[in-house]
Amino acid sequence: MSRATPLPDDETFELRERTLGQILDETVARFPDNDALVYPDRGFRLTWREFGALVDRLARGLMALGIKKGEKVAVWATNVPWWVALQFATARIGAVLLTVNTNYRELELTYLLGQSECENIFLIDSLRDHSFLDTLYAIAPELRAQPRAGGLRSKALPHLRRVGFLGAEKHRGMFSMPEILALSAMTDEGAYRARQAELSPQDAINMQYTSGTTGFPRGVMLTHLGVGLNGYWIGRRQRFTERDRVCLPVPLFHCFGCVLGVMACVNHGAAMVMLESFNPLHVLEAVEREKCTALYGVPTMFIAELEHKRFHQFDLSSLRTGIMAGSVCPEPLMRRVVEDMHMREITICYGLTEASPVMTQSDIHDPLPSRCTTVGRALPGIEVRVAAPDGVEELTRGTPGEILCRGYNVMQGYYKMPEETARAVTPEGWLRSGDLGVMDEAGYLTITGRIKDMIIRGGENIYPREIEEFLLGMPGVMDVQVVGVPSRKYGEEVAAFILPRPGAAPDAKAVRQWCRGKIAWHKIPRHVAVVEKFPLTASGKIQKYLLREEAAKRWPEAPPEAPDSAKGAPKAATNAETSPGGQDG
Repeated sequence: MSRATPLPDDETFELRERTLGQILDETVARFPDNDALVYPDRGFRLTWREFGALVDRLARGLMALGIKKGEKVAVWATNVPWWVALQFATARIGAVLLTVNTNYRELELTYLLGQSECENIFLIDSLRDHSFLDTLYAIAPELRAQPRAGGLRSKALPHLRRVGFLGAEKHRGMFSMPEILALSAMTDEGAYRARQAELSPQDAINMQYTSGTTGFPRGVMLTHLGVGLNGYWIGRRQRFTERDRVCLPVPLFHCFGCVLGVMACVNHGAAMVMLESFNPLHVLEAVEREKCTALYGVPTMFIAELEHKRFHQFDLSSLRTGIMAGSVCPEPLMRRVVEDMHMREITICYGLTEASPVMTQSDIHDPLPSRCTTVGRALPGIEVRVAAPDGVEELTRGTPGEILCRGYNVMQGYYKMPEETARAVTPEGWLRSGDLGVMDEAGYLTITGRIKDMIIRGGENIYPREIEEFLLGMPGVMDVQVVGVPSRKYGEEVAAFILPRPGAAPDAKAVRQWCRGKIAWHKIPRHVAVVEKFPLTASGKIQKYLLREEAAKRWPEAPPEAPDSAKGAPKAATNAETSPGGQDG
């Protein structure tokens, strides 16, 4: 039998069955004049009352566009203020928020919008040298020629009907945000309330794509209850109240941003201090200026902040807690964050998108060694156990095995992928993580490895099969195997072993050139080796573990650890180098 989860502060678990709109209503009623959403770099600030009013107006505008319950609304943008408003406006009317990775290129966006049968997309103009507008126009050229916005008929994307631009500018075939807000007057209060009365906490209102070992990304369907209650307990483990101010430099398109961040804050009335994209200097400035009490990030973010040349100029004494997650969290780095950034109550989370996403989290009152070396204990209302890789029966504590979870947080399934869903969730409701771990007698979980071959680079989950399928289309490539290589800076880097066609010899430069602009930049192999054969088992199966060992020998780097300035720390990551992500896997 699974053991009961010890509850912090003896609080009794309550299955808080609420929609995201109801959670927001409660917070607006309790703290109407407190800060809700703050962007320090642009002087943007909304109270909870103002934020709630904006969400209502936007939701009514979406209804006026004709968006129905169950329709997908994709958001392809950095952490702009409209992103957070859309998260709740879509939930208000029962639409499904479809998050889009800002690193996606044409191939990946086409697949996501097509497989999800997405009817609506909202986007910004560009990020760095990548034009989102040009990419969408390339996929759906009919957008430029349609006589009016909202009537799109695209050959490549037959379900897509409406495109919204997240700004005041007018683009061909797209609604601007002022236009949508103006349309809100066309939705009367009765119709708006009637739509909300149709909603259930069990409805899916969030869909996030996570790559599969087959090479085909899967749309994870998450519910009001799953992300709402998960956010409540994530904030509870950090003891959030309306007095907390949480600095969020993590992407909203990951669960790390939109659940661990936004939903934890909204449940407890904590202010969301948002950065549009990660920049270590901007993070330090925001924490000092807004007197933030909590800070989120993946390990590479904290390293970049600690190693910034101006780090010691900032007063970070207001910090007390936060979350480090999304990748391996080295103990030396955790201790530096505690000592140098004053985050004595920092926590670590573990989970995956399919779990809404957090299964376990350390508590601020846990001993520091437990917070540094484990990923904490199961959140209330969630059963977590370690089982044999092909079974569900709990193993004896201290025995390694696959991590499973069961509870309100488990996804509804993968969109239109019933076989994949059946492989991920057992008939008894246990979600298979694909990760290996060990649980001690007190219920603390330690991650020991991965059954699946997933690579985690700077918090971004990368599935080798997806890259392998892409590289097989490159001239001169007969076969390819992709593995992870240890990296001090990013945790892992992508390495490709290529079996060439006769007479061909594709090198690293050619491979990267083939990938550039076609797949997300973080998936492009850092290391490439041309080989004559792959190591095989007696039955002819490729032994990937031997390739991983070979990669570590060919391209040796120190394993992830806290930077040691005396030994020459790596250069702090910039926006052009890394876009650390969130909590998927």
